Amino acid sequence: MMATTMCNTYIEAAQIFGFELSIACPRGFEPKVAEYIRQPAQITLTTDPAEAVGHADLVVTDVWISMGQESEAAARRATFAGYQVDEALMARARPDALFMHCLPAHRGEEVSAAVLDHPASVVWDEAGNRLHAQKALLEFLING
Repeated sequence: MMATTMCNTYIEAAQIFGFELSIACPRGFEPKVAEYIRQPAQITLTTDPAEAVGHADLVVTDVWISMGQESEAAARRATFAGYQVDEALMARARPDALFMHCLPAHRGEEVSAAVLDHPASVVWDEAGNRLHAQKALLEFLING
């Protein structure tokens, strides 16, 4: 996982729900954990993806190149090359571990096609749940 909005959300959730969170990212892409810590939390930062997923119940990643970062695409692909969530990395997590991605995903980049399409991948359920939350938000904003 890299320092993205999703990563920051997981940092906040780890504090609220008390789960152990391991974050793997290259040097220079670390989230600013201190900015999000308001109460004790079990958060580990590492540069080793294998260490981060060891014994994980859930493995999450996000895109390596977001909108507005297209000029950095080649450098980011090179920097994050060892962070792809593939079958070998998932094998280091718990046998019943799930995979999530907030979508859209780039097959073969941050996640292998085999992991994205695996039964342990819940990305489509995740997207469907997000749709309901977005509809509720729209209703609230429109109707007050």
